[in-house]
Amino acid sequence: MKYVDEYRDADTARALSTAIAALCEPGRRYSFMEICGGHTHTIYKHGLEDHLPEAISLVHGPGCPVCVIPMGRVDDAIALAEHEDVILTSFGDMLRVPGGRGSFLDAKAAGADIRMVYSPLDSLKIARQNPDKRVVFFAIGFETTTPSTAMTILRAEAEGLGNFSVFCNHVRVCPAITAILESPDLNLDGFIGPGHVSTVIGCAPYEYVPRDYGKPLVTSGFEPLDILDSIHRLLRQFAEGRCEVENEYGRVVPWAGNPRALAVIDKVMEVRETFEWRGLGWIPESAMRLREEYAAFDAERIFAVPGVRVADPSACQCGEVLRGLIKPWECKVFGTACTPETPIGTCMVSSEGACAAYYNFGRFSRARVKEATLR
Repeated sequence: MKYVDEYRDADTARALSTAIAALCEPGRRYSFMEICGGHTHTIYKHGLEDHLPEAISLVHGPGCPVCVIPMGRVDDAIALAEHEDVILTSFGDMLRVPGGRGSFLDAKAAGADIRMVYSPLDSLKIARQNPDKRVVFFAIGFETTTPSTAMTILRAEAEGLGNFSVFCNHVRVCPAITAILESPDLNLDGFIGPGHVSTVIGCAPYEYVPRDYGKPLVTSGFEPLDILDSIHRLLRQFAEGRCEVENEYGRVVPWAGNPRALAVIDKVMEVRETFEWRGLGWIPESAMRLREEYAAFDAERIFAVPGVRVADPSACQCGEVLRGLIKPWECKVFGTACTPETPIGTCMVSSEGACAAYYNFGRFSRARVKEATLR
């Protein structure tokens, strides 16, 4: 790829749309889940649904790391930040995520020292500058961001920064896909696989999806033509009687992943027995924690973390959105009580959240579709 324009060419998009329509079997409907929230934003920013036949339905998955953090973990982090000698650091998209006791911004306004960082390495800088404080980095993300957290811990160990620790909330994509596949109330024909995660883990880990569940998966890039091409590849597999993993994002994603990134994750972290996901509940082996050798940098071992469990607000339907059971505009508070300025759920807060995508790029058109359906 030389330029982004290559992947936003209107003529190529129309040609792919025609090819997609030609592959649709008459009378059949297809339901494909795009796992990654970045794909959801591309779909609605560029109006890709308008290029697809009515037979194809796109379902939004749980691939937004901010959206799947349960409210209790937010409250646990706020409890850490309320220690007088603690500085809590976090990526910016977590600051307004609501917990049971409010958001990080609410806690900051009440006096807690909570700071936004662009990288976990920024947290090390804060730890160096504040040797009398204990700096806790709120680590989130799928396998995409896990290596950077692991590398930061190794750097802290090398520098002897004993006042730095990590509150680890890194999650794994394959167990989430399995939970979706085993959900009795969702019927999918295939997956548009996550691109960012796959730059680290590769495509090989997804091979169990067609083998054990009979669903094809195409790892996709994030430009409009990437997604249209991925849908075309899925339909071509049906037409040719195939069911396998394909790598549409080969210009970035190696089939076997990034061995150095995987090695540093394995060195520093291990798989948790179970972890709670917003909307999906407890999923076995779906998250990471620090190994015993790095306990000195594990905030959950250093501090008495409350382990809060908080039920989602009854008005919020983020769970159903994350499981692909409803579209964001079908939530009863979407665009009214719940907006990016006044979010009730995480899907409206995150830059990768499905509700934010609908609100920013398709709120009114989606509302008209809903009204037409009701009539």
